[in-house]
Amino acid sequence: MERMIIFCMLFFCSSMAQTAAPYKIAKYKQLLKTIDLLETAVKDKDVELLHTPENPADGCLFTAVTCFQKGILKLQPENSQVNSTFTQTVKVLKRFTLINPRKCESSCESYEKKTPKEFLKSLAKLIKKVIRNTTAEGY
Repeated sequence: MERMIIFCMLFFCSSMAQTAAPYKIAKYKQLLKTIDLLETAVKDKDVELLHTPENPADGCLFTAVTCFQKGILKLQPENSQVNSTFTQTVKVLKRFTLINPRKCESSCESYEKKTPKEFLKSLAKLIKKVIRNTTAEGY
């Protein structure tokens, strides 16, 4: 009886891990669509350049996401007509987080400063990397 309970618990835990990965992937793909929307609405000229993580090591993904979250707060809408859409889109991106913070030697200030559109393209690359890592872990 005891073995049966342990087997059932292991089966349940493994099935939950497999169902979590597709949900996360769908969430990340939605974030990519959100970035595409934001790229068309963000002001790219006469704005502050943003620290933009490029190709962070796997151990530095949490730090890179933190840098992107700080940079997202500095984005500005291209014009007043896109302001409400822009605000909603920024709110969605601000909620993007990663669990499993690790020690990382890089700080936000160590990354090169780039324009807002380049910043968003780099964020999209990071999310694609997270999707690849999630796919590799989940299956």
